[in-house]
Amino acid sequence: MLKFTKTATAVALAFAAVAGSAQAEYPEKPVEFVVPWPPGDLEDVLTRMIAEDFTKTYGVAAAVVNKPGGGGGPFPGAIEVANAPADGYTVGSFIIAIPVVGPQLGIPELNPNPFVPLGNFLTYPFVIAAGGDAPYDDMAGLAEYAQSNDVVLGHFGAPLVPTQVTLGLAKELGFAYASDAAFDALDCNTLASGDVDVINTTLQLILPCLDDVKVLASIGSERISLTPDTPTVTELAPNLDVALWNGLFVHKDTPQDVRDKIIAVAEKTVMSERAQTLAAETGALVYWQDADAVNAQIEQDIQTLGTIDTLLSE
Repeated sequence: MLKFTKTATAVALAFAAVAGSAQAEYPEKPVEFVVPWPPGDLEDVLTRMIAEDFTKTYGVAAAVVNKPGGGGGPFPGAIEVANAPADGYTVGSFIIAIPVVGPQLGIPELNPNPFVPLGNFLTYPFVIAAGGDAPYDDMAGLAEYAQSNDVVLGHFGAPLVPTQVTLGLAKELGFAYASDAAFDALDCNTLASGDVDVINTTLQLILPCLDDVKVLASIGSERISLTPDTPTVTELAPNLDVALWNGLFVHKDTPQDVRDKIIAVAEKTVMSERAQTLAAETGALVYWQDADAVNAQIEQDIQTLGTIDTLLSE
């Protein structure tokens, strides 16, 4: 009887070990990639490519779930990822603001930063633009015009990095916008409606009317291939050197082997011909930056945003 009991126990333990191993195999159920913006912009398109390739590689469903946060910023989507189990089945496709600005906003789920990067894959071609009939052609002209005229700025949300950079550049050039407002979409119609005079937005959203608008500056340190004659904010104000990137993030407790499986697909996708074609067509930079480099980038960007905050509080 004792021998039988020992044998049965050994078999049970072996079965449990096999079952545990099977349960740990990733992925074994659908994976969600959370994009905290409406469908259609660059990060959404590229994340959908990654999700498609994830399905092809691992044979499980993977889909993008859009969780726009409205004019206040893309934080509801980030909060959902923060609250999800740390098992790799909920992946955030996040802009710079979430790890850089999110922990500063008093949102308990985001402070301290609950995420780790898998890698960055996109730098937006983000621009400051005005209508084609604007009585100025560049930032210097806008600064002069704003000395005696009210200029209204449209943006995606006051706390977000592009807005802070745009306001910081105005301060550096010696003017201020008379007012500003947040929008869920900033495109050709926004300028045509006359609701605002200047917008900061991704170039993709104004490509259909690019010949009818004036691009005054691009945000970042590299000029955009589709607007090569337009200076960057960094050229105009070197202390405002912030690139607007997007990356994949998971909860910090997600196992490394799970992270590695997501990374393997994402890196291959963004370096593929179809992703690089999208980059050429939109002026975006599409690449893969590994987690260590992303962490260094985040620290640098936090310092730069601190400089902008000090500038705007003066």
